[in-house]
Amino acid sequence: MRLSTIDLIVVIIYAIGIFGLAQWVSRDKGGHEKDSSDYFLASKSLPWWAIGASLIAANISAEQIVGMAGSGYAIGLAIASYEWMAALTLLIVGKFFLPIFLRNEIYTMPQFLEQRYGPSIRTLMAVFWLALYVFVNLTSIIWLGSIAVTQVAGVDQTVALVGLGLFALLYQLKGGLKAVALTDIVQVTLLVFGGLTISYLTLSQIGGDAGVLGGFHELTRRAPEKFDMILSRDNPFYKDLPGLSVLIGGMWIANLSYWGFNQYIIQRALAAKSLPEAQKGIVFAAFLKLLMPLVIVVPGIAAVVLAPDLAKPDEAYPTMMRLLPSGLLGLVFAALIAAIIASTASKINSIATIFTLDLYAKRTSESGAMDKAQERKLVRVGRIAASVAILIAIFAARPLLGGADQAFQFIQEFSGFFTPGITVIFLLGLFWKRATEAGAIGAAVASVLLSWLLRSVAPSIPFMDRMALVFFLSLALAVVLSLAVKGRGNANRITMEGVRFQTSTGFNVAGVGVILILIALYATWW
Repeated sequence: MRLSTIDLIVVIIYAIGIFGLAQWVSRDKGGHEKDSSDYFLASKSLPWWAIGASLIAANISAEQIVGMAGSGYAIGLAIASYEWMAALTLLIVGKFFLPIFLRNEIYTMPQFLEQRYGPSIRTLMAVFWLALYVFVNLTSIIWLGSIAVTQVAGVDQTVALVGLGLFALLYQLKGGLKAVALTDIVQVTLLVFGGLTISYLTLSQIGGDAGVLGGFHELTRRAPEKFDMILSRDNPFYKDLPGLSVLIGGMWIANLSYWGFNQYIIQRALAAKSLPEAQKGIVFAAFLKLLMPLVIVVPGIAAVVLAPDLAKPDEAYPTMMRLLPSGLLGLVFAALIAAIIASTASKINSIATIFTLDLYAKRTSESGAMDKAQERKLVRVGRIAASVAILIAIFAARPLLGGADQAFQFIQEFSGFFTPGITVIFLLGLFWKRATEAGAIGAAVASVLLSWLLRSVAPSIPFMDRMALVFFLSLALAVVLSLAVKGRGNANRITMEGVRFQTSTGFNVAGVGVILILIALYATWW
């Protein structure tokens, strides 16, 4: 596939426009110079629409678009559970987790761990998250994003890799989180429009004179095996999506960890101007998650009919893009780039936040309030950390991922070694006063060791079932160690005073709406 001149013009206009918008929203007003709150938490002033859009923009990247469309081609609609169950998870995060985080003025997840358990686990987990974000997540986003750009535009992959990384860095370098979050509404609008356009054209082509609805009906008739939401044991993809585990099993462990305790995601909600504003943003994101399968998965399923002989499932989305006329192809390609840039910039900003606030600034903050010079230094350190992180990722991407056939699946599996332990640590920290640092560290170590052991001795256990089993074993160990090894008397500095789990009528009505839609979707496609 090659882009025409008009397509290239559209992409260039997008790049200039989004870069200019990021710099405009990042400007310092009235001679005010950015401090650490401005740079890392957008001055704690994000409105609900920016929070919701930024949550989705950070979540959806090229590897998810291409990979999930490919899974739609291979597995079918069942892969949409990752999106639909996330919508329900977001409601839980908004109702039960955010009131505690915002009441205690949490700005990073390692900071919460220190205030709840003690300083050792803060440093341990900060180093862990930095390594994971730089060498696994950031490298995967730009590497798989560069593959997508190369497939669509024919650009040399190294050029695409460097270009995406540096553009994402420069895009957010001046303004930090504010530059990312306040422009993500544009990124998400473009992403949704691009995906819906491809879905419309593919279904229209399948339906012919019957149109889009006729095309969808014809797709379900010609590929009925692709519309089972809950896979049976005899399904060849049961190991990827093991039946009811997507509703009541291991997917909950992954979702709670990702949406509730992941700095890369939760940082947007922590930067809200108020708890009600954060909760409105969470609801907005939940409804967008309900829409995502139509944007991403349906084009992959449509490719089963329109391109049944693809060499690899991951070719489904780029192949469906070939249906687009010139100009529109450029716009949808810009949407693909928007997904890559938004996720990369979000990851870079979270890396800078954790390094600066949880490692570099720790001793400074303990010595007392910081003056303006120290605040400016923190912003400068954050920018340096962001620059170093993306350079490391650019140089490490090919050695780490260049030889992997299933890079995305490997990343999910690798992250899954840690996910059960992280979920245990935070859930106990939030809701069980007797949890101690010994129990938390024990759960973290047990999660890795047990995941590795089960993967080695029982490889036939589905990934999600293994996560659930490791979660309960790590939870039991954490409880035993917490009861056996008492924490320091002043270790828990998280207060529940003033924390209220009651939510507004609007949140409750919207939440019921999300649940009813989910019931209808699963009842229809069970």
